[in-house]
Amino acid sequence: QVQLVESGGGLVQAGGSLRLSCAASGRTFSSYAMGWFRQAPGKEREFVAAISWSGGNTHYADSVKGRFTISRDNAKITVVLQMNSLKPEDTAVYYCAASPWGIATKTSRYDHWGQGTQVTVSS
Repeated sequence: QVQLVESGGGLVQAGGSLRLSCAASGRTFSSYAMGWFRQAPGKEREFVAAISWSGGNTHYADSVKGRFTISRDNAKITVVLQMNSLKPEDTAVYYCAASPWGIATKTSRYDHWGQGTQVTVSS
């Protein structure tokens, strides 16, 4: 079992940066691929970024490529999403998720989820 807790959300002006962290518990964390998703009001949850269990492979949604960076530290059991050049359209609740099946962009491939952290970008 893996339990996930996100932190680092908040209010920032457009062009600013935020760093989201996902703290995981569970001895099998290092065997999971990890992902970040987001959900804006009235919209479906969408893929943002994912990283393989080793950290050697990453994948990003086109909308965040070049602005967001995902990383992980298996020793500290954390996953980080560094978000730069934020835009108002990045406003959403951001969720951390774990997948035992490798990097994936679909929510159905992730079987553990955090409760989310709110990110608000003002124009």
